[in-house]
Amino acid sequence: MWFFDALASGFARPTDPGRLQLFRIVFGTVLTIRFALALGQGSWGRLARGSLSLFLAEQRFGPRRARLLAAVYRPALLIRTTAALALALGVAPRLTLLVVLAGAATELLYLKSPSAVRYILLTGACLLVASDLGHGLSIEHAPSAANTWSLCLLVLLTTDIYWNSAWQKIRSDQFRSGLYLAQWVHTYTQVKEHLPHRRGQYAVPAIVRRHLGNLTDRDIRLWRLIAATVIAAEIALPVALLIPQTMPYAVAAGIAMHAAFSCLKPRQLITFSGLTTGTYFAFAA
Repeated sequence: MWFFDALASGFARPTDPGRLQLFRIVFGTVLTIRFALALGQGSWGRLARGSLSLFLAEQRFGPRRARLLAAVYRPALLIRTTAALALALGVAPRLTLLVVLAGAATELLYLKSPSAVRYILLTGACLLVASDLGHGLSIEHAPSAANTWSLCLLVLLTTDIYWNSAWQKIRSDQFRSGLYLAQWVHTYTQVKEHLPHRRGQYAVPAIVRRHLGNLTDRDIRLWRLIAATVIAAEIALPVALLIPQTMPYAVAAGIAMHAAFSCLKPRQLITFSGLTTGTYFAFAA
């Protein structure tokens, strides 16, 4: 497999630089969507005068720093959204990547659970150390070692994400039993009409709610099977993605799995699912 050949050669093995350039396009597109969504659904007024978010920022950073954060918040939203779009289009990619990463890092100052931001910074760092990010929407395929190091980093990062996720699920009795997924779908089925911006909070298909939306023993058994399938898929996917013969099937399975995840939390998981499936380009032989 090319990955182990690259490790053995000290990352001097030629690879297709276009793989990383495709991921750069995906990265910029996903971040454009994420940042554009932050302009609506109440996020534009997050640090407005008298808001709870501003009060919490004052408690955390002090009044002076909180006011500075509030002053730059809206301009930063606009600048980072523009930069993300420019990155996807390949306009000054290294400069726009730095702006995007700085814009994403600002979310660490006010989000309660910034795991998606950390993932953005990690995948963005893999792009940052690449030697050939490309220009525009054209993709170069002449073999070179310019992006080999970055491609290996993306493979390692995605493998760690999947295997760590599988390990956490294995350790969770509630997840392995199927009860976690059954309770999630059942609860959201009951309250979905009362959720603010419910289309971005919950998108489980009606057929699933109808046949798996209760807490009967049958439902829990089916969710237990689904939970076991997810764990097995997360363990097997990184290896299957590296093997040319199994890669097409692994890509299809991964996309289907992330689509299912996104039905549970569409807006929250758009970044994770989009970037993770985008890293599949790095696994290609």
